[in-house]
Amino acid sequence: MTRTPFFPKFSDLPAELPIFPLPGAVVMPGVQLPLNIFEPRYIKMVADALGSNHLIGMIQPTSETMTDEVPEIHRIGCAGRITSYSETTDGRIVLVLTGVCRFQVISEIAEEHGYRRVRADWERFAADFQESDSPIADRKGFLTSLKAYCALRGVEVPWEDVEQMADKDLTNLLCAHLPLSPEDKQALIETLPTGDRAALMRGLLDMAAAASMDTAEHRH
Repeated sequence: MTRTPFFPKFSDLPAELPIFPLPGAVVMPGVQLPLNIFEPRYIKMVADALGSNHLIGMIQPTSETMTDEVPEIHRIGCAGRITSYSETTDGRIVLVLTGVCRFQVISEIAEEHGYRRVRADWERFAADFQESDSPIADRKGFLTSLKAYCALRGVEVPWEDVEQMADKDLTNLLCAHLPLSPEDKQALIETLPTGDRAALMRGLLDMAAAASMDTAEHRH
């Protein structure tokens, strides 16, 4: 993961963080997430973040409360830094978040300008700031599972780029961008070592691919 001089040091990560609860929208360290912001409270959140440390916490609602007006949230999310920002003529904000570090919610604190905020604990995920991590145990087998899944789901992947990516960067990118269920994405977010996260992901890919094949067979 390449960090620019604009990224915070681990010791500078804030104790409090605005959050954007959004199912299926996941950012991971070093991964970019484009967002289209149009709700007034989140436009204000972006403005406030730009006026301070540029950090926003992406976190998923729980599946049981996803449609509630104020859904319960999972305890683990990931903070992203606003690294690109533009305003549209129809009042939207188009931005890119680049993942910085995962966090654990200690508690939810008072809203500010209509958006939710939490007190965050970063210590469990200090490894997100380290380059070295446990490798993918069987990278060839992992890529075989990934190719089978992408072929069945019609996911286009630049395979030459994938082959050259480091294990940690590749796993984080796939966590964020593969069309997995919110529950599967949450399980991956919460898994610490890259090797363990890759093993879990391979299992999820294999199960999804098998389910797709079973569905296709029943149609014939």
